[in-house]
Amino acid sequence: MKHLITLSLILLAGVQLAYAASGRIFVTNERSNDISVINGATLEVERTIEVGDRPRGIGISPDGTELYVAVSEENVIAVVDLGTLELLRKFEAGSDPETFAVHPNGNIYISNEDDAKASVFDPRTGEQLAEIEVGLEPEGVAISPDGRYVIITSESTNMLHVIQVPEHTIAANILVGARPRAATFTQDGKTVYSTSEISGEVKKVDMTTFEVVAAQKIEKDNAKPKDVLLNKDETKLYVAGGRANKVVVMDPETLAVRKGIPVGKRVWGLAMAKDGSRVFSTDGVSGTVSVIDTAKDEVIKTIEVGKFPWGVVIDD
Repeated sequence: MKHLITLSLILLAGVQLAYAASGRIFVTNERSNDISVINGATLEVERTIEVGDRPRGIGISPDGTELYVAVSEENVIAVVDLGTLELLRKFEAGSDPETFAVHPNGNIYISNEDDAKASVFDPRTGEQLAEIEVGLEPEGVAISPDGRYVIITSESTNMLHVIQVPEHTIAANILVGARPRAATFTQDGKTVYSTSEISGEVKKVDMTTFEVVAAQKIEKDNAKPKDVLLNKDETKLYVAGGRANKVVVMDPETLAVRKGIPVGKRVWGLAMAKDGSRVFSTDGVSGTVSVIDTAKDEVIKTIEVGKFPWGVVIDD
């Protein structure tokens, strides 16, 4: 009996290990039509996966078994098995699915740029569950930690559209700076930070009143901020500075600029390690990923990837 129990425990451990996070960093390269897979320990590219024409948005299923990629020129979401790193399937996802976010329930919310709509899909079946009209040129997608709200940024309408879940109705349309690109929630869901590319600023939104409560220009006139995220304890706000070729560190409370971290040219995407120790930026024109040590807010390594890296996500 003792041997049977031991064997059962070994088998159970094997199953658990099969679903363990790998620590890999996945980067979409929109002009080489592939994904660079970076080893999280060595910080070297270990594999390249071809996924289709112009991959951009990227995300991971809540159970950590599948990687989703928005292949915008093919109007599909590609699904990659995170165990084997093989392309499993593709499903139709509306016109120009540029960016998306994964809901805690496993569904994905997509910005369909050409149609001025947001769409909701079950990526396990490829079934479309809902379609919501939003402003012109929807781009960024952010989901509150509790799953209650989804924000879609519309670049030409200059708004954040707040969608209620599961009703899939618009709770608020919040006017922000010119050409909003991305947004992120605080852990309690009470505050949102949004970047605006043309106005070169970051705005802070109170999600209880749906009102902008603070705004701050990025340090350079030519900065065109794109991605935005908070560190683990929410004491720093990291902003991809676009043409400023920097990742800008801001105070989340006041939006004061603390530091600009030089990275590659035209920085677009950002991702943070689960333990908060590193930030990874995609430097589109340079064809690189910059690795930032968040203790010192300095680049510790630059990794060459494919052509025009755009999106980035970490399997941790």
